[in-house]
Amino acid sequence: MTRPNPLPLETAQERLLETISPLAEAELPAAKCTGHYLARALVAQRTQPSHDHSAMDGYAVRSDDIQGPWHIVGESAAGHPFPGRLEAGQAVRISTGAHMPDGPMAVLLQENATRAGDSLSLNGECEPTPRHIRRAGFDFAMGDHLLPAGSPIGPRELALALAAGHATLTVRSRPTLAVIDSGEELVDDPRNCPPDRIPATNGAMLQTMAAPFVSHCTRIGPVPDSMAALIEAFEQAGEADVIVTSGGASVGDHDLVRPALESWGATITFWRVAMKPGKPIMVGRRGRQIIIGLPGNPVSAFVTGLFFLLPVLKRLSGAAEAMPRRFSLPIGEPLPRGGRRREFLRARVDGGQVIPLASQDSGGLLAMAQADALIDRPAEADEVKSGTYVPVYLLRNG
Repeated sequence: MTRPNPLPLETAQERLLETISPLAEAELPAAKCTGHYLARALVAQRTQPSHDHSAMDGYAVRSDDIQGPWHIVGESAAGHPFPGRLEAGQAVRISTGAHMPDGPMAVLLQENATRAGDSLSLNGECEPTPRHIRRAGFDFAMGDHLLPAGSPIGPRELALALAAGHATLTVRSRPTLAVIDSGEELVDDPRNCPPDRIPATNGAMLQTMAAPFVSHCTRIGPVPDSMAALIEAFEQAGEADVIVTSGGASVGDHDLVRPALESWGATITFWRVAMKPGKPIMVGRRGRQIIIGLPGNPVSAFVTGLFFLLPVLKRLSGAAEAMPRRFSLPIGEPLPRGGRRREFLRARVDGGQVIPLASQDSGGLLAMAQADALIDRPAEADEVKSGTYVPVYLLRNG
């Protein structure tokens, strides 16, 4: 089997995504759109707020009549506005969020007022002021473009869409996924694991990683290391938009994912990426289906899942930004010179600094679970002193 030169990470990601288009549009009730991405820009169907309203509890008076005293002629409460305009010497009780009476107005805070029956006067130096008025349209106006296509819909975006007058939204459909765990050494039940076997972990891990971005996920395996078993597993994946395998993507005698895929009718787009962990990643296509072959070591599977599987699922879902975001943080201890491959170091964020974990083995599940960041170390990187800002990818649960 010919070994191609490993691709740079960004080159591999570009080749992976350049032929992927978002799935079909769907019109859904707004409340059911969380986890989806907008297929079209969100445009306001109403003005928010629709009328000037008070930002504080107090009294509304005319802005040219701020000395008092005043006669209270009514009330404006949220949902029950005072009708009409005020004359000089008149005031209305007003609640936070209530409509201001028509005309140029000011608000006297209740703590700066003295009320005796329907008579109102100042009790200090703070006079009524328009500063406590939220103006109509200060948030957005009808016709404003609020969110671009490709924006994710979460709790905040949902609230914005509802406030903007949308009962339904046009979003992209989410893909279906099949996760295949392969390896003769894997057992499905961790309570019954002989010494010569290990519990299957990658399938559950990848399924959980992908859950926010898919409509349905099928788990298959563990699958034995045989061509027939692997091809049968691919058949079980059915019409899934994306198939991801874990294990068997390297060049050992029992690494059969690539020949099984080719025998099944898939075309390999690329294989091997210049990164550590995760070098033997494989990407292929079979018709419209996208196949991603991840390494079997759990850390390698997680890191390559982050940089390849999740971007594919996001792109199919219509995300404007499919790649994980990179930040910069100061490092809490020095780093030696980098190796020949670009490396992603598991690390912890503590006190605003990022600190590499002692264990960087690609089979180390404990260190992976303890990590909440990956430090991005270029190939042949120079030594780094403590306090130097380094690029990191943050890992967050939820």
